[in-house]
Amino acid sequence: MTLIELHSSTVLVTGASRGIGAAIARTLHGAGASVILHYSQGAAEANQIAADLGPERVQLMPADLAVPGAGPELWQRAVAWRGSVSAVINNAATMPAAPISADWPQWSTAWQDTLQVNLVAVADLCREAIAHFQARGGGTLVNLASRAAFRGDGPEFMAYAASKGGVVALTRTIAKGFAADGVLAYAIAPGFVRTDRIEQVMAERGADYVTRDIPMGAPADPQDIANLVAFLVAGLAPHATGATFDINGASYFH
Repeated sequence: MTLIELHSSTVLVTGASRGIGAAIARTLHGAGASVILHYSQGAAEANQIAADLGPERVQLMPADLAVPGAGPELWQRAVAWRGSVSAVINNAATMPAAPISADWPQWSTAWQDTLQVNLVAVADLCREAIAHFQARGGGTLVNLASRAAFRGDGPEFMAYAASKGGVVALTRTIAKGFAADGVLAYAIAPGFVRTDRIEQVMAERGADYVTRDIPMGAPADPQDIANLVAFLVAGLAPHATGATFDINGASYFH
């Protein structure tokens, strides 16, 4: 068995203050990585994670990725911390509802914000990272997509599904285009994951609302995603570059 050991890695994790991002940050840090915890609105949660992990290998970095240009600015601060970054985990996302019955301002704002955070900011960070990785002989990108990229989502979340489909296409294109430079790019497509948001949904609408189309009978634990991220960042499956990993309890087509 190969031990996951990341002591030589500096990793930027976006949306790291809660849920999947927090689990990823804690897991990578536990494997020895130096971790840049990006957050937007979750300052208290991010500070708590940093306090739990200790100051030596953790750096907090706020940025509002809904603002155009925030990604490259975040990248410059991330590189400045230790002089280089070896992996980026693009986890930050937003999911505002926009039914077709919504008025135009709500519809338009939801689409613009969703695409900016979930796809454009991801592409911006990938662009910066690729150039950096080319100069240092390689690096790893892990982009969080969703099962919605493949099976769609509720009609009020068309923007979310479309943005995550874009993440998959972006990741595959990067993998094809920059493999020769040592740039590895992977996508992970979770279904329902037991985050605070999903716990709230289950409390409000009943557990069956979430679990009825999951053959395994329960949402995934955030640790499932975090474990896979650590495996990929450790470079243990380089020829899987371009792949999308489903973590959805076999809820592909329901």
